[in-house]
Amino acid sequence: MIKTDILIIGAGPTGLFAVFEAGLLKLKCHLIDALPQAGGQCSEIYPKKPIYDIPGFPEVLAGDLVDNLMEQIKSFQPGFTLGERAETIKKLEDGTFVVTTNKGTEHHAPVVAIAGGLGSFEPRKPLLENLSKFEDNGVAYMIKDPEVYRDKKVIIAGGGDSALDWSIFLADVASQVTLVHRRNEFRGALDSVEKVQELKDKGKLNLITPAEIIGLNGDTKLESVLIRKISDAKEEIILEVDDFIPLFGLSPKLGPIGDWGLEIEKNAIKVDTFDYQTNIPGIYAIGDVNTYPGKLKLILCGFHEATLMCQSAFQKIHPDKKYVMKYTTVGGVSGFDGTKKEAPKAVVKAIE
Repeated sequence: MIKTDILIIGAGPTGLFAVFEAGLLKLKCHLIDALPQAGGQCSEIYPKKPIYDIPGFPEVLAGDLVDNLMEQIKSFQPGFTLGERAETIKKLEDGTFVVTTNKGTEHHAPVVAIAGGLGSFEPRKPLLENLSKFEDNGVAYMIKDPEVYRDKKVIIAGGGDSALDWSIFLADVASQVTLVHRRNEFRGALDSVEKVQELKDKGKLNLITPAEIIGLNGDTKLESVLIRKISDAKEEIILEVDDFIPLFGLSPKLGPIGDWGLEIEKNAIKVDTFDYQTNIPGIYAIGDVNTYPGKLKLILCGFHEATLMCQSAFQKIHPDKKYVMKYTTVGGVSGFDGTKKEAPKAVVKAIE
């Protein structure tokens, strides 16, 4: 049985940063994630997608953010159970918990922090008759490596941030990028909408709105798509493509965690914003998996929630100890591996 101070379910950015905050409090962490590597969606779905709202980083690729977080927590020596899903939880008489994965691995901890992002998820797929025929043969629901689309004809469908951001990014990679959306208006950031319009005006991106894709054509691999303009004329266009990427978002599911007796609201876990604890004492929920009035699903908000969660966890684990917060600029960072990072000491010298 694996024993730790804080058991974190979910190894995305929020879960990884919780390791750092816990380490400052001398608390050990172990993380469980169903994916085969740490990083959550940032590693699995869009490692090459730029993120613009991380403090101190005007722009950082999602995969690089994960790499930086892993480097940041390295000295705190977290444990990982990867490729396994947290399945059941049992509260023992002493108030601690045992979490067992779908492969039977048992984990014991006094505190459990659920940082599972959107939970288990699958892409929302368009209703096209022969869609499955072309999956992995010209149809993909996420972009892991944009170089796959180098010098290819790509069509993207969707009207949110992912569709806009990838259309902008691939405009400099693919030989041709076409963005199709059912409406003239987009749901993404205004800046992204303006960039798409600018690329269209420069002839670097095709924009077809309002329209929808109604058919896929090809023998063993996708060769073209059939697009219908949403208008009185219902004009139809056949467009030759190498790859079709529908980006209609993800359908999130809590999975087994939804059966743990936690208070759920709209497929998210309700928490107290004082410390992000759930209705079960000792179980916390941080990041996109939780909900509360005013909740924003942003990575930086997850970092904040992880910080307050760790403070509360320290008091729960060490009720007789008083923790006095010290800024890392003053106290430095002491790792469990014996390393220490600290600012150079000032040299005091008497004036002769």
